[in-house]
Amino acid sequence: MKKEEVFPQQGEPEEPASLEPPSSLAFQGLLVPPQNQTSKNTAFTISVRSVEFLSKHFPGSSLHDWNNWQWQVRNSFTSVEQLNSFLGLSADESAIRESGVHLPIRITPYYASLLDPDNPLQALRRTVIPVVQELNVSPGEAEDPLSETNHSPVPHIVHRYPDRVLFLVTNFCSAYCRYCTRTHMVSLQEKAHSSQAEWDIAIEYIRQHTEVRDVLLSGGDPLTLSDSRIEYLLSRLRAIPHVEILRIGTKVPVVLPQRITRDLVNMLKKYHPLFISIHFTHPDELTPEVSEACNRLADAGIPLGSQTVLLKGINDEPGIFKKLTHELLKVRVRPYYLYQCDPIPGSSHFRTPVETGLEIIRNLRGHTSGYAVPHYVIDAPGGGGKIPILPDYVVGREGNDLILRNYENKTFRFPDYI
Repeated sequence: MKKEEVFPQQGEPEEPASLEPPSSLAFQGLLVPPQNQTSKNTAFTISVRSVEFLSKHFPGSSLHDWNNWQWQVRNSFTSVEQLNSFLGLSADESAIRESGVHLPIRITPYYASLLDPDNPLQALRRTVIPVVQELNVSPGEAEDPLSETNHSPVPHIVHRYPDRVLFLVTNFCSAYCRYCTRTHMVSLQEKAHSSQAEWDIAIEYIRQHTEVRDVLLSGGDPLTLSDSRIEYLLSRLRAIPHVEILRIGTKVPVVLPQRITRDLVNMLKKYHPLFISIHFTHPDELTPEVSEACNRLADAGIPLGSQTVLLKGINDEPGIFKKLTHELLKVRVRPYYLYQCDPIPGSSHFRTPVETGLEIIRNLRGHTSGYAVPHYVIDAPGGGGKIPILPDYVVGREGNDLILRNYENKTFRFPDYI
C-alpha cells in the first residue's frame, strides 16, 4: 500500500455543544495541504483519497463536513442499493438483497473510501459487505455463542469473571462487521442508545458488588455516544470506590477516526486509569487518519490495545498479520488479543482452523519483538470465557530436565529440580 504523506496540522475548532450522534486502496496519493482545505481548520488533514471520494459521491458536501463525525454517521451507507452505486457488487454480494440480512448494513463514508470498487475479495470490503454465504447456518453455530444472556444478572451487565463485568451501553455501531459476535443484539433498534435509567440500574449493580474492580464498556460501540453521555457513565463508575479500572472496547478509531476529537480526548483523560481496546482487522486500516486518532489517545496517557478476529482470507496469512502488529506498534497500540472467530449463524466462510492461528503465533514468537505477539484465545461457547491457545513449547520432561522447543524448532533442556 502506497504511503500517504502527512502535512502539519493547523489546529482544530471546538466541537459545538449541540452536536449529538461512511486492501488495496481505491484512491491513493498525497494528503491535501492545509492551505488547500476549507477556511475552517479541520480535525484531521484530509487525504486525496478522501477528497476524490467526497467530490464523487457527496458533491454537495464540504471537507469540513467530511471531518464532522456526526456527518459521517448520518451519511453512512446502509443498503445494498447504495453500495451498488459506487462499488459494483459481485453476484455473491448482490444476491443478498433477495433474502435480506440478519445484521443490517452500515459503513461510514470514511471507511467506504478505503474499499476497492473493483475487487470483491479485497480484505476490508469482505468485512463489511454482506454476501450470500451469511444465509448458510452450519452445525455448532448459535445466536449467542458465548451465553452472555445467561450471565446477565441485570440488563446490560454480563458478569462472567469474578472481578470484572462487561457493561453493554448501546446497541449501535458506526459500522457493522459481518462476523460480529453480538449480531443477536447489535442494531436491533437502529441507533437506539440505552436510556440513563437503564444505565443507572446497571451502575447500581456494580456499586453493590464490591468484588468488581474492572468495568469494560462495550456494546455496540460506546464511542458513538455523545461526549456528555460518555462522561455520565465514566464519572459515575469512577465514583464507585472499588472500581479501580475502566475500559472501553471500540472500533470507532478505525471506521470513524473523526470521532476522536480533542474535546473527547480531554474528557477521557480525566478518568484514568482508563484503557481502550480497539478492534483492528487488517494493516490497510492503518491510514494517516487512524494513526492520528490513536496518537491523540496515546498522547492523553490512555494505554491502547488491539483486539483482532482471525478471518479466513482476510488476515490469516502470517505475513499480513505480522505487518498488522508492526503497524499497530508504530502508533502505540499493543497487539493484545487474537480471537478465533466465534460461531455465530452464517459465519463459516470467515472461520479458519485453530491450527491457522497457532501457525500465526509460531511465525511471530521469536521472529519479532514480544510486544508484537498477541494472546491467541478462543472465547469458549457456553460461557466458558477466554481460553488461551499456545503452540507446544514444552515438549516434555526427562528426569529433572524440562525439554523445551524454541522458535527455530530446536529443543533445549532446562534444569527444573522438583
